[in-house]
Amino acid sequence: MASSLLALLDDITTILDDVSVMTKVAAKKTAGVLGDDLALNAQQVTGVNADRELPVVWAVAKGSAVNKAILVPLALAISTFVPWMVTPLLMAGGLFLCFEGVEKLAHKFLHSHEEDEAHHAELTQALVDPSVDLVAVEKDKIKGAVRTDFILSAEIIVISLGVMVDAPFMTRVLALVGVSLLMTVGVYGLVAAIVKLDDGGLFLTQKPGDSGWARFQRGLGEGILKTAPWLMKSLSVAGTAAMFLVGGGILTHGIPVLHHAIEGLAHHAGAVPGIGGLLGTLAPSLADAIVGILSGAVVLGVVLAGKRVLGRKA
Repeated sequence: MASSLLALLDDITTILDDVSVMTKVAAKKTAGVLGDDLALNAQQVTGVNADRELPVVWAVAKGSAVNKAILVPLALAISTFVPWMVTPLLMAGGLFLCFEGVEKLAHKFLHSHEEDEAHHAELTQALVDPSVDLVAVEKDKIKGAVRTDFILSAEIIVISLGVMVDAPFMTRVLALVGVSLLMTVGVYGLVAAIVKLDDGGLFLTQKPGDSGWARFQRGLGEGILKTAPWLMKSLSVAGTAAMFLVGGGILTHGIPVLHHAIEGLAHHAGAVPGIGGLLGTLAPSLADAIVGILSGAVVLGVVLAGKRVLGRKA
């Protein structure tokens, strides 16, 4: 009895250890999607009253949990009954990441300044126009954010599944559930903190008194208000860069010829005297990013061409 219990505990410990390792690897692989997820969801509440920001984030977080409750069983079914589909889905997710990154870079060429200004004016109209139904605006924003989250969650699940496709079924279940919970709580917790950052800064700037502590709080609040817009821009830039690294890495690992070529490049770069170690480390990531940018550009070209053809026919 005692030996059977110890064996069971050992098996459970081994499974949990495997789940922990796979969850960490999956979290690293999905870094690009997470950066974009943070920036997108923080932008979704633009135009919402300050006292309604957290309820909107909470509503989107619940929608995200429902999305993952649909996607996780679907991913498990695919990996169990049609495992050959995992690699094509993973490649499609990598291509989508690269496409989304290139589309962001090309945004200023594809959209005029007037279009951006009109979109901004539309977002802020709900705050100044009493005739606008704020409840309807919130519902539209929540629906749009949940739809966006479904796409990003699908990318996260597919990329995570690619890490653990050969693992035992129970390990896959626990790891995917763990990744889903971690991403949902982590992303929307950070989104809630980001969207209330400016309110916290404004609160600190209004601290009364002439003491050193009061002056420090006001200075901190002013610093937060100045930093908040740059934080959003930094998140967007980091998320875009990670998209190319992660998406390009998925593509290069899925195409053996490219993978071996990059391995050879890293080997030769590592042999350069003096800086070989640094070059050998950076070369694979740089190659992944280049492949990601080129692949995304090709997909974007196909999408734009398709839109023109369909537009002419219509």
